[in-house]
Amino acid sequence: MRVHVADHPLINHKLTYLRDERTDSPTFRRLAEELVTLLAYEATREVRVEPFDIRTPVAPTSGIKLANPKPVIVPILRAGLGMLEGMTRLLPSAEVGFLGTVRDEKTLGVTAYANRLPETLHGRQVFVIDPMLATGHTLVMAFEFLRDLGADDITAVCLLGAPEGIEAVRESADQLGIPVTLVLGAIDERLDENGYIVPGLGDAGDRLYGVV
Repeated sequence: MRVHVADHPLINHKLTYLRDERTDSPTFRRLAEELVTLLAYEATREVRVEPFDIRTPVAPTSGIKLANPKPVIVPILRAGLGMLEGMTRLLPSAEVGFLGTVRDEKTLGVTAYANRLPETLHGRQVFVIDPMLATGHTLVMAFEFLRDLGADDITAVCLLGAPEGIEAVRESADQLGIPVTLVLGAIDERLDENGYIVPGLGDAGDRLYGVV
């Protein structure tokens, strides 16, 4: 598994305001979208392309375009929705699927409650988006789910990660048998006893959409 931390002054600047408890939901959503676009630039360095012949106003030439079948972006509901627009801004031709998960606050285990994905992902690069990589249980479940649908290349984009979660995903990735990449805005110190990232930014879903 490859882990890439996108260390950049603009990323760190936006993360600072995302972390601030005084940042309201509209501002949080806007910053999250902007930050994801920056992270998506790093996450798509290995996106599959194919040659494409064109003609400029001056002469014929050749370039590249996204290869078929197109990539699939999979936000993890509900917090991943806050990252979707920032990702599709960079990959407007990608298809979008959805995977809903819920965490048991006592056991910290994760179960899926919604799935809107293609019947097969064979030959498709998949970009999973989820703001927080805490315990790693959500990404582990998502990777296994996507692998079973035929995905052969998975990249996860997260705003923040905890060392414990990264290690859990790494151990799982060793068993998947397909390439896995993590792209993170930052790696924080640790998890607390409730499975929250420290210092983190709180519950990303609640900060994006309010408490429901």
